[in-house]
Amino acid sequence: MDLPRSMTTVEPLTCQELVELVTDYLEDALPPAERAGFDSHIKNCEACLTYLQQMRTTLDLLGRLAPQDVDSDAERMLLRVFRTWPAPPRAT
Repeated sequence: MDLPRSMTTVEPLTCQELVELVTDYLEDALPPAERAGFDSHIKNCEACLTYLQQMRTTLDLLGRLAPQDVDSDAERMLLRVFRTWPAPPRAT
């Protein structure tokens, strides 16, 4: 039985698309087709592979950070920045 073309080919991802999917990738939450596209992209893009490794390192280090390790001034500054972070444009 022949599979439809859409089931046998991997849609290529751009670097921007990969960045948008990295959290889901690291949490193993991507559907199989998107994961295959992600894996294919990082095999061929050194910059995105480096970004993925940096994200893994960051999450590993932050996972060991306890609330009492964060200076209160730094916490206030981070909260202010995140509260004023521009929301992505909504799709219409």
